Amino acid sequence: MGMSRTVRTLKMVNQQEGFDCPGCAWPDPSHRTTFEFCENGAKAVADEATTRRVTPEFFAKHSIQALAEKSDRWLNKQGRLTHPMILKKGESHYQPISWDDALGYIAQSIQSSDNPDRSVFYTSGRTSNEAAFLYQAMVRSIGTNNLPDCSNMCHESSGKGLGPTIGIGKGTVHLEDFNHADVILVIGQNPGTNHPRMLTALRDAKHAGAQIVHINPLPETGLERFKHPQDYMKLNLQTTKISDIHLKVKIGGDAALMKGLIKVHLEHGGFDSEFIRSKTSGYDAMVEHTRSFDWKTIVSDSGISRDEIEEVGRLLSKSTATIACWAMGLTQQPNGVAVIQEVVNLLLMGGHIGRKGAGLCPVRGHSNVQGDRTVGIWEAPPKSFLERMEQGLRTSLPQSHGYDVVNAIRAMRDGKVDVFFCMGGNFISATPDTHATAAALRKVDLTVQVSTKLNRSHLVTGHEALILPCLGRTELDVQASGEQFVTVENSMGVVHRSRGSLKPASAMLRSEPWIVSNLSLHLFDSSPVDWREMTSNYDSIRDLMERCLDGFENYNLRVRTENGFLLPNSPRDSRSFDTPSGKAHFTCHSLPQNHIAAGHFVMMTIRSHDQYNTTIYDLHDRYRGISGNRRVVLINASDMVERGWKSRQIVDITSHFHGQIRRSNSWMLVPYDIPKGNIATYFPEANSLVPLDSTAALSNTPTSKFIEVSLSAHASPVHGEEE
Repeated sequence: MGMSRTVRTLKMVNQQEGFDCPGCAWPDPSHRTTFEFCENGAKAVADEATTRRVTPEFFAKHSIQALAEKSDRWLNKQGRLTHPMILKKGESHYQPISWDDALGYIAQSIQSSDNPDRSVFYTSGRTSNEAAFLYQAMVRSIGTNNLPDCSNMCHESSGKGLGPTIGIGKGTVHLEDFNHADVILVIGQNPGTNHPRMLTALRDAKHAGAQIVHINPLPETGLERFKHPQDYMKLNLQTTKISDIHLKVKIGGDAALMKGLIKVHLEHGGFDSEFIRSKTSGYDAMVEHTRSFDWKTIVSDSGISRDEIEEVGRLLSKSTATIACWAMGLTQQPNGVAVIQEVVNLLLMGGHIGRKGAGLCPVRGHSNVQGDRTVGIWEAPPKSFLERMEQGLRTSLPQSHGYDVVNAIRAMRDGKVDVFFCMGGNFISATPDTHATAAALRKVDLTVQVSTKLNRSHLVTGHEALILPCLGRTELDVQASGEQFVTVENSMGVVHRSRGSLKPASAMLRSEPWIVSNLSLHLFDSSPVDWREMTSNYDSIRDLMERCLDGFENYNLRVRTENGFLLPNSPRDSRSFDTPSGKAHFTCHSLPQNHIAAGHFVMMTIRSHDQYNTTIYDLHDRYRGISGNRRVVLINASDMVERGWKSRQIVDITSHFHGQIRRSNSWMLVPYDIPKGNIATYFPEANSLVPLDSTAALSNTPTSKFIEVSLSAHASPVHGEEE
């Protein structure tokens, strides 16, 4: 970014009058430091605020075929997109197009279809509340609920697990609760890489006396030792060991572990009888069901010894305030919904909801993915949401559920989609079964990408394609009424402002609310929504949101307060539960049948320290001691010895699912501290091995954390095999 630009920009990250970091959804403390960002946040900001540019001249120089041969890292490094571009049918290069012509062409393509459901509208979690709200209002006004989003691929299992049990699909903690917890469970999550600012909260909790238990197949450096960079300025050179106990659970073994912890809890007491009696249902059935599981099965399925489970179980039985945090290590398992409900069972036993220092805490990755869902980005909204939306918009809306991500890919594959519109994200690199997804996208008439930077999704397109360049979080947004701000919601339900200050990368960039509003002007001859006013002044958007959404009363006033405002959350606020019975529900689940063929492995995909979602900053993962290569397989050393394999040996990976085989060649073995029979590979490189139809029950989330694979010595690919 350059020295002065760097200092000016980073001083505005996560500040009350600055912009929300695009790096993750971890909440901001009430009292913020001058530098309120982590290393990965700085990378995300620098990546967006780069001075490099991708101009029409760039596209004239590089054909689609030539760009397709470049790595994702190379594509990202070319810089910010500057002009709307179109790839016409049969052409080899993108060409510039005016905004009016581009939006008119999209509108014509949508309107020419004989069925609104033949258009699909994807959303990334970086989209602001204002843009997401307008987007879903536009889409539903067209006549479809086809609103897949990145939640479908990450925390959908959390929502589906929490909704029926506690009446809300969100967590139940405040940031301040971490300072009052006795025990914090960090499950299926690597905060050091994916949510680094969370380590500060864990460190402070540790200093306040909390015991922290890390449950994950891999040890993670950030939880083994942590040093806040700003402490060096205070001449404090001490590090903190965050995790007290690491349970190295087998991939897919979390449900068995939860059963074991509940059994110990039952034996040692510590449950809240009054809370269970007055606020919950199903307790006796859950207890009887859990006691039916023998210790041999629990130990075998979890990979954790009974002594270790007993130790943590006793810790939980003594705790008066327990927080359970989790991320995609749980949600992307085949039984993701069920295992999250086992976590709910564990906390309900001790009454750890609506209590100071206690609660459920799904930790979101995208910076506003929770906010997008709150304001309507949802392919399956409840009837009550649509009724309130119809009243506010003064128009009737479609009632039938639309496509989620996996079903959208299936629909494209089956020729049921004419227009595929992406509001942010890198769809082809984020989704499972890369080759199947690519083939599906190529069957669509028109694909549209609203983007800040060049990515793989601009190269794997429909018959025709459009790129619409938009403002980033860091940039000043000036509309007819003056400078604008947008709002976002963090992982703990706080809605606050975000305002960029940098000069836009190009005069041709448009904000996401502007793009949606002006596309709507092309789509609708008449509308009860004043789309032109929505573009001119974002206060008008927020006024409309107030009329359409529960919890957004006095939106413009409350969001201008110092730290924003907290959305209502009845389990957290009043220990009340919006379920049919008015109570929280214990649930009963069988253990998953995680049997795999002899000699096969269970693979999970992970992120390196030098990436943010699909954006690859560099080829290093220094927290794991890996450098210069991302096509690596982290594998237990004993598994290598048993097979006569050596470190750095090159192998091919084959995934196995219901008789289907997918193969990916040329991966390097790296011995690592991971349970026997388990391996880990990087996302998105290994996405081609994740079958489209391998999804979690109820949530339909791709099972990127549980794929059965085999490894073989590398061989030259046979003609027609997927590389």
